[in-house]
Amino acid sequence: MNTKLKVAVLGTGIMGAAMARNLLRAGHEVSVWNRDAAKTEPLASDGARRAANPAEAVEAADVVLTMLYDAAAVEEVIQAAAPGIRPGTAWVQSTTVGVQDVPVLAKLAAGLGLDLVEAPVSGTRAPAEAGQLLVLAAAPEAVRPRVAPVLDAIGARTIWTGDDPSKGSAARLKLVVNSWVIAASNAAGEVVGLAEALGVDPQQFLSVLDGGGLDLPYLRTKMGLIMDGGLEPASFAVDTARKDAHLIVDAAAEQGLKLDGAEAYAARLDRAAEQGRTKQDMAAAYYASR
Repeated sequence: MNTKLKVAVLGTGIMGAAMARNLLRAGHEVSVWNRDAAKTEPLASDGARRAANPAEAVEAADVVLTMLYDAAAVEEVIQAAAPGIRPGTAWVQSTTVGVQDVPVLAKLAAGLGLDLVEAPVSGTRAPAEAGQLLVLAAAPEAVRPRVAPVLDAIGARTIWTGDDPSKGSAARLKLVVNSWVIAASNAAGEVVGLAEALGVDPQQFLSVLDGGGLDLPYLRTKMGLIMDGGLEPASFAVDTARKDAHLIVDAAAEQGLKLDGAEAYAARLDRAAEQGRTKQDMAAAYYASR
């Protein structure tokens, strides 16, 4: 089987652009489209073909990869791509969406003759740029070899969660993972805020954790962004984290579960967004205490 593929990347924000670059480095032929066309210009310098619209991007593609903001954006863009889609094309859907969105996207894929691969990723800017994302994927066994070269290019490893992408097993796992990510990020902001309010040097707090079971590199990273003023460019932006936090709260509510911590952090991210911090790193929720 030919391992060099024609791949269309729809959505070239923080994550999508990094994925496109790693696909190019792996030798694939990559076409790119983004709603803001300026975001595809640097990728053209790297060898990608810029498309004027989604339909043009997916023409002759072996694999279509979507990395967009939310399920509504995915549905809109794939509908726009429909005139250029060849039946039997594999669709690697990496946008983080809600559990209830997956069957809708699966129905859309079936209607267009696309072979859906549910493939959200765990990781932020740095691992995305290094091709070290963790891919959480669901697809029939027969489809997996066709997309393996793409998943290998964007990720360090793939965890297969099921063989029916319409069931949302990968989306469910992604929401559980992100519930931990947002909890840890929120803890970083609140620790810094409390330490400052009580006249404690945050570095003293970190020295207490040093080398112990409570020490966490991610906590140190997010605290560092706050203390060093390094919230831009974002690794995981407030607007995206806010969307994901609400997806987590909604998914829990559908199961009759109340997640007080997730609800509180979603509210904090809402306040950070109201402060005009949507494009800053999610650690900017630190400022929501003020």
